[in-house]
Amino acid sequence: MNNLRRIMDNRVDYSVILPVFLLLIVGMVSIYIAVNHDYPQNFIPIIGQQLAWIILGIFVSLLVMLFSRNFLWRVTPYLYLLGLTLMVLPLFFYSPSLVASTGSKNWVTIGSVTLFQPSEFMKIVYILMLSRCLVLLPDSYFEKNRRGMKDFILIGRAMLHTFPVMILLILQKDFGTSLVFWAIFSGVLFLSGISWRIIVPILVVAGGALTGFLLIFSFENGRGFLHRLGMPTYQINRILAWLNPFDYAQTTAYQQAQGQIAVGSGGLLGQGFNQSNLLIPVRESDMIFTVIAENFGFIGAIFLIFLYLLLLYRIVVVTVLSKDSFYTYISTGIIMMLVFHIFENIGAVTGILPLTGIPLPFISQGGSSIVTNLIAVGLILSMSYQNSLKEERENPQPQKRKKLF
Repeated sequence: MNNLRRIMDNRVDYSVILPVFLLLIVGMVSIYIAVNHDYPQNFIPIIGQQLAWIILGIFVSLLVMLFSRNFLWRVTPYLYLLGLTLMVLPLFFYSPSLVASTGSKNWVTIGSVTLFQPSEFMKIVYILMLSRCLVLLPDSYFEKNRRGMKDFILIGRAMLHTFPVMILLILQKDFGTSLVFWAIFSGVLFLSGISWRIIVPILVVAGGALTGFLLIFSFENGRGFLHRLGMPTYQINRILAWLNPFDYAQTTAYQQAQGQIAVGSGGLLGQGFNQSNLLIPVRESDMIFTVIAENFGFIGAIFLIFLYLLLLYRIVVVTVLSKDSFYTYISTGIIMMLVFHIFENIGAVTGILPLTGIPLPFISQGGSSIVTNLIAVGLILSMSYQNSLKEERENPQPQKRKKLF
């Protein structure tokens, strides 16, 4: 028994677990502060529910850690079909009041109980499926001197697995989550070695389209034109709130304006633990960064970003050691998912980007997000676990416990 415990201990990568553990603690402390001020009457249910989701996520993460590469490879197509099936459910089982407030049908709700957000779990499945799709291509598609046509075939193969997800997200009217999938798609495809002759025109067209959109949006008639084309009112209001938060501080931009004031009020060291002088709607989820900045200041915010950078660094190290293309694409997708969430959430709270409802990984309140991110950690731990098994086969001598860094 002790020998088995020692072997397992040597295979677990604590350098990945440590930053995640600290992030979860920061998240629980931040949610405690937010709920204590905003929903004191529901304090125990909300905190208890978050703890339950974390425990479930840790259990699933440790289970995923034991998955072999071959098992992941075989099960991925079935998980993809299951994920698409689950994403259909919110179109039929949803809360009209939640749709009215968010503009999206992205949560499965039965009766008065909101269960989960299928698109969160689909992010992991999509990463696995996209990685499997690229690995299945012949080696000639990844040679430096390959012809441009092979790049287009590669993109086309990847788009075959992307279109069904995007169609369902369009039906759900979940623009924010669709951006996460495009970030994953872009990162994985970029790693595959797509020619700059394709990347540059796409970036130019995308930049031009964004510039044109903002020019049209800057005029009231232009916003009316976009609305007639099908742009939802809630998206127009969110962009208006982003561009001029304090012009609409008492209406559509109330959340953003209050959030920016809270971030600024934290100063260098923050106002102190469990302090809050402002009312910020749903600060326990999308706006959780305001709690960290207000209570712990610039130093607290930098510490949070340091933990994220440490985690991303360890993911890169594990990936390099694996020397496996399937694992490399998976970890790239996970990195892009986490980076986009971090950048978009903090950027939206500080006014750099529009608010899209993207949660802050491991910090924001919400079961779907917590479990999904911990599953992603489980995949990274699985890579490290398989690396250790490979080392044991090549070197049967007893291995020492891995150093944290």
